[in-house]
Amino acid sequence: MVEFLQAVFLGVLQGLTEFLPISSSAHLRIFPELFGWGDPGAPFTAVIQIGTELAVLIYFRKDIWRIANAWLRSLAKPEYRGTFDARMGWFIIVGSLPIVILGVALKDVIEQDFRNLWIIGTTLIVLGIVLGIADRFSRNDREIKQLTLRHAVYMGFAQAAALIPGVSRSGATISMGRFLGYEREAATRFAFLLAIPAVVGAGLFELGEISHVGESAAGEAGYGWVATITATITSFIVGYAAIAWLLRYVSTRSYAPFVIYRIVLGTSVLILLGAGVLTP
Repeated sequence: MVEFLQAVFLGVLQGLTEFLPISSSAHLRIFPELFGWGDPGAPFTAVIQIGTELAVLIYFRKDIWRIANAWLRSLAKPEYRGTFDARMGWFIIVGSLPIVILGVALKDVIEQDFRNLWIIGTTLIVLGIVLGIADRFSRNDREIKQLTLRHAVYMGFAQAAALIPGVSRSGATISMGRFLGYEREAATRFAFLLAIPAVVGAGLFELGEISHVGESAAGEAGYGWVATITATITSFIVGYAAIAWLLRYVSTRSYAPFVIYRIVLGTSVLILLGAGVLTP
């Protein structure tokens, strides 16, 4: 029963924080450590991310189909190349290259050195401040249909910074979008669309580890297949709701609550590390 409740909690944590600009990787690293559960392990994390990946694909299914259809048609029919959906296909592809290249090149560093809680606590604070500044001083006059290839590349490099836990994939992309003058909803929507290749690609990259979930978890946090499947389903349900809620929220409100939360959480982590309550 304890394992089941832990799995539900971690599923909620993954589903809620994957899309909010507060870093899911940081939360999945901090809270199990804080509660003394042990590291859930890379295989467990990879499997439950499938739930949030599925939430993204289902929620944006119409956008994905429309963009993919226009992009594929544009390869053979010149009349489609000037359409926004066809260009958006290229924006997502080109914007995804930085995180793919750096993710492969820095794989070992990401999985080991970057998981240090001193780094995570610091990035939570620093990127929280960056998000606050970007949101406060944005011109807020660009719609998503005004997106350019150059801006997509800038946001792609910003997304790549999320390879460091604590940065947040959506938070980094949204911050860059706001710095470039895009409206909150436009920046958030493109952040979600841009994340699809990265999130799905990361899940596929880790599929080879799924068969070892029980073995690895047993040596770490003790999560077997039942708990893993429970967490995956939970992350899907919560993740889908989080996407819908955030898109509605940012249409009328600022990112200030997320900025405050990041700074408070990051500061708390650093204090607990300094007090010896947490170990890096």
